[in-house]
Amino acid sequence: MLPVLLPCAGPGPAVLACPLFFGVAHFHHVIEQLRFRQGSVGSIFLSAAFQFSYTAVFGAYTAFIFLRTGHLVGPVLCHSFCNSMGFPALGAALEHPQRLLLAACYLLGVALFLLLLHPLTNPAFFGHAPVCALAAPSVSVCS
Repeated sequence: MLPVLLPCAGPGPAVLACPLFFGVAHFHHVIEQLRFRQGSVGSIFLSAAFQFSYTAVFGAYTAFIFLRTGHLVGPVLCHSFCNSMGFPALGAALEHPQRLLLAACYLLGVALFLLLLHPLTNPAFFGHAPVCALAAPSVSVCS
């Protein structure tokens, strides 16, 4: 969907709009849970809202990777890894006897992720101009 939105909306709006569709695409879990009565209606919809939130953020991340690298393999591998690992068990980490060390590791991981995301997705590493360079002239994601 991103390559379709990119020429029409430009990179910024496309990166923000595409993940919303990605998040909505995961709403089929709500229908399954309601159909098989896997919890109360309120808890199912609360779970769906949480899942929509993190899938939308993840969708923005994979859209960013696709735009920066110009390759589909990065987002596909990220999605596969995310599906196999699931959402981090923050509650279990906070109950762990060494929770301070685990919390420090989580924070270090988030900090390194944010610090290295832009440099490690440099289009020069991938041998060509980023996908968004082919779209609108005002490029916020690529630079």
